[in-house]
Amino acid sequence: MCASIMGAILVFYTSAIAQDKVADNVLLFQRSVGGWSKHYNSKKVDYNVTLSEQEKKQVLAQGKNNDATIDNHSTVKEIKILLQAYKKHQNPAYLQAAERGIEYLLQAQYPTGGWPQFYPDHSGYRGQITYNDNAIANVLNLLQDVVEKKNGTEALNASFIPRASAAIEKGVESILRTQLVVNNKLSGWAAQYDPITLKPATARKYELPGLTALETVGIVEFLMRVPAPSDKVIQAVDGAVDWLKASAIKGYTAKIIADPTQPKGRDRVLVAEPNGVTWARYYEIDTNRPFFSGRDGVKKYKLEEIEVERRVGYGWYGSWPDDLLSKDYPRWKSAVSKK
Repeated sequence: MCASIMGAILVFYTSAIAQDKVADNVLLFQRSVGGWSKHYNSKKVDYNVTLSEQEKKQVLAQGKNNDATIDNHSTVKEIKILLQAYKKHQNPAYLQAAERGIEYLLQAQYPTGGWPQFYPDHSGYRGQITYNDNAIANVLNLLQDVVEKKNGTEALNASFIPRASAAIEKGVESILRTQLVVNNKLSGWAAQYDPITLKPATARKYELPGLTALETVGIVEFLMRVPAPSDKVIQAVDGAVDWLKASAIKGYTAKIIADPTQPKGRDRVLVAEPNGVTWARYYEIDTNRPFFSGRDGVKKYKLEEIEVERRVGYGWYGSWPDDLLSKDYPRWKSAVSKK
């Protein structure tokens, strides 16, 4: 059945059973391969909008587009929306679409265990194993929900459970293989990797290969969900946490400030603060030195050396490890030490 006819049936069926505008819109935007795009007409998809009949037809016409992705929470987010809507309304269309989404995630996984940012489009950096913005961590956490039958996934066909478990096992193995070792010590992860060589890779020009604090936190938080973790998983978590602790930039914080000399009247700067602690998004692999890059793709070691548009428009600093280091890891470490 073609995507447009399927979409029309789902829209009709849904409107007759449930009144959930967001979930109904999610149905409309699902691609024929089972995943979702992050954009509609070059803008972020907004499922809260009220679409005219003509607009619905235009959305359905894009069903065969080759732009399904796990970037920016895409596909994982939509599956969660549909599962919650199904729990509330018991509309079979929501469950069927969620299951197609799960099937998409399982099909998209590389034999080596990682996931590309886009599937089936692997052009350019879209085919790289992508931890960036927690893309793979989001997928693995959803699949772990499937295995544990929680957060609405208990409604899914039970046949997904062993398949999700197998995908997680391969995913964990891929995570362990891609953890970077520096000076004979396990450290963190890069944002993207070549799917064949498993070496850190460049994505967008300003996203150069390097250790990444944000993504390392997301990966570690997932690994701490692994039941009965192996010695290798425990060592991976311990090594990453040690790296995060050693990489903290103490006595500073990053702030957006008003600056009338800049084109949009603001700037991002690193400022001294006695009790401040922050982390850089990227660290040079061999030296652990924070670095930055503008749209020219040239590595810089000071934030002020890249253009203001990239200084303000990208998250170069953050407090991502705070909860992990202060609460989650100590609790997990205590629990695994007792086993």
